[in-house]
Amino acid sequence: MVTSSQSFLQSPSERITHSSSPPQLRLLFWETTSGCNLECIHCRRLDVSAELAKQDMTTEQALAFIDSLASCAKPILVFSGGEPLFRKDLFHLARHAKSRGLTTALATNGTLVGLETARQIVSAGFERVAISLDGACAATHDKFRGIPGSFARAISGFQYLKRAGMSMQINCTLARHNVAERDGLYELALGLEADALHIFLLVPVGCGLEISAENQLPPEEYESILNWFYDKSKEGKLQTKATCAPHYYRVMRQRARQDGIKLSFAKHGMDAVTRGCLAGSSVCFVSHKGEVFPCGYLPVTAGNVLRQPFGEIWQGSTVFEQLRDTGQLKGKCGICEYRNVCAGCRARAFGETSDYLAEEPYCIYQPAGKGGN
Repeated sequence: MVTSSQSFLQSPSERITHSSSPPQLRLLFWETTSGCNLECIHCRRLDVSAELAKQDMTTEQALAFIDSLASCAKPILVFSGGEPLFRKDLFHLARHAKSRGLTTALATNGTLVGLETARQIVSAGFERVAISLDGACAATHDKFRGIPGSFARAISGFQYLKRAGMSMQINCTLARHNVAERDGLYELALGLEADALHIFLLVPVGCGLEISAENQLPPEEYESILNWFYDKSKEGKLQTKATCAPHYYRVMRQRARQDGIKLSFAKHGMDAVTRGCLAGSSVCFVSHKGEVFPCGYLPVTAGNVLRQPFGEIWQGSTVFEQLRDTGQLKGKCGICEYRNVCAGCRARAFGETSDYLAEEPYCIYQPAGKGGN
């Protein structure tokens, strides 16, 4: 999903150019269904998921949403869930999105992928599949996922897709329950010949709130993880990206300067104008009921695609407008010289303060006080 091969070092105070027109939408994550076959400790029970799935968009509504999206933007459309393979019309929707010029990807737990399903995923035109792992071993993953054998089935699904020629990505949220396995996870990704490893840091809202008290890492350990991830990225063995960890973009610049090297933005899954938190500026999330949010972790609605064309929401949302203007950030984020390449996690700020423009609560960096420009 890399969109640029340009390699150079950007000044930490280089301001992202804003204009009267909305920025380009690069990634849209679509919760195609709330239905799922697992009972992750931070998420819904199966009976609750099944009940909520009754509110999923119909096939007709889903096709209309895809048309509305394609008429105004050409982002990577990520089919997620719940478990997207629960939708019987998934491949029909994916082929339709492809026919409308959209690049498509699939985020799945991998446990429902066998030989035939892998072939169908490839045939439907998905260009990458991400499978989530919650640790480097079965004991950790299965405990978190709530179903024995989930790890083995996820690995099997990964291998079926890899053999079918699919570009494969591993996602993992690092928290207290699995942080000691991060090296093992990296080695597992290499052993599976994954194309990419994306790590996430826990956001204490929604499902994340259920486990935050027990699993949230302190800010100092977040900083350590991000420096570890930067070191792994320099090996160049697979594509790496930190998500919901916008201060990684500050860490990258600091470390690169210390090492006297130029950053390869493509290797880190970004281009020259990206910033850490992309919620509402280059990324958004659409729920199974059509609600539009800045990201999957920031529960502040910007509209609903069942009542309004997507383009109107993307262009006219007050929430999105505020998130696109780093000049509105508060606290130390507002005066940080890295604010335009980081911006702090707006969802974590909201989770801690109920204000998505407040300072990032899990960043230990103390800014020089000049602000980005």
